[in-house]
Amino acid sequence: MQTGKKEEALKRLAYIEGHLSGVRRMVESDQYCVDILKQTFAVRRAIEKLEALILEGHLHGCVVEGIRDGRDEQIVGELVELYGLKNR
Repeated sequence: MQTGKKEEALKRLAYIEGHLSGVRRMVESDQYCVDILKQTFAVRRAIEKLEALILEGHLHGCVVEGIRDGRDEQIVGELVELYGLKNR
């Protein structure tokens, strides 16, 4: 992963971890369910942004490199697998 992208990914992960800890505290203190759900939706969006960042880096780096190295089938197979996992 590129250095700038890695730093951004780590920042996003720290945010997600903190946010998720907050959700845990809300559940532990019996907060209103709708408020908890709003926070879980925010965590999900943050994870989706992290996934997009990682995927973008993968497409610009690993995929291009893999195709240059002649691993077209492997790369396409991995992308198809990711697409399948995303749509489960």
